Amino acid sequence: MKKFFDKPWFYRIVALILAILLAIYVSSNQQGFVTQGRREETLKTATKTQVIKAPLQVSVNTDKYYVTGYPEKINLTLEGSNALVTSTINTQNFRVYIDLSHLKTGEHTVPIKVNGLSTQLTYSVSPSKVRVNIQKRKSRTLPVQIEYNKSAVSHGYNLGTAKSDPEVVNITGAKSEVNQVDRVVAHANLPKGIDSTFEREEILVALDKEGHQLNVAIDPATAHITIPINLSKKKVKINVTSKNESSTHVYSLTAKVETVEIYGDENTLKKITSLPLKVDLSGINRDVTKDVTIKLPKGVVKASPSVIPVHIKVTDTTAKKE
Repeated sequence: MKKFFDKPWFYRIVALILAILLAIYVSSNQQGFVTQGRREETLKTATKTQVIKAPLQVSVNTDKYYVTGYPEKINLTLEGSNALVTSTINTQNFRVYIDLSHLKTGEHTVPIKVNGLSTQLTYSVSPSKVRVNIQKRKSRTLPVQIEYNKSAVSHGYNLGTAKSDPEVVNITGAKSEVNQVDRVVAHANLPKGIDSTFEREEILVALDKEGHQLNVAIDPATAHITIPINLSKKKVKINVTSKNESSTHVYSLTAKVETVEIYGDENTLKKITSLPLKVDLSGINRDVTKDVTIKLPKGVVKASPSVIPVHIKVTDTTAKKE
């Protein structure tokens, strides 16, 4: 037995076995061989840094003061364990704010504060300070005025009275700004050649006397605008006349329709009492019914009907002489 342990190959085999065991032990501690449970634990405890857009809240007496100048959102950088950063972003159980409760009216530079974050997280905000303007608050009620390009309306069409829903709105802001408001306007951009009623939701803006937009809150911020666009109509008689008569024939013309309805600008229609219907008699030498299209005068958009059947009775005067 002693001779067996003295053999060189025995020690070589033992050394090989130990080397294999050592390699297995080292490899089992590498990332590729971490068990699923240990991998999840590693991910949870890994450090993570993430930047998010956080809404900036303002702590102030909003019944008394109106604040301008601050951004709606700021960049908040969170750093900590992967799990904690992720849950904080998902739950949003924190508050980013500026405290103005102890300040008077005027311009101030104030720091941005954060509360509600876990003590295991580190954070930073950008910007770290903001400049705000605190003014006394004021509200007014004003009617909505509608401005639009009348020239876009198709020729001959009538514009009715533009309406806004709501008709009046409330404006709120810094007293100095609200005092400058001259009117609240809805700008309606009519498409060129429009020939039907225009309806759309429009954003409202507050303007001063020079037409400059002012920084005030309008409630509601939009209004439903209706601009009636239509045609006036009127019934008129048809006055049948003729042209290009033959000297050897006598013609009797009878329109199948005596009156038509015409559409157009109201002022133009008031001046029209009848419409001429001129019948071309060229080449007509026997009784026939001919469809004649009404020629519309300026300011008249259409007529109904637009084509009038005219019965033409023809008498040949040369036959009687023979």
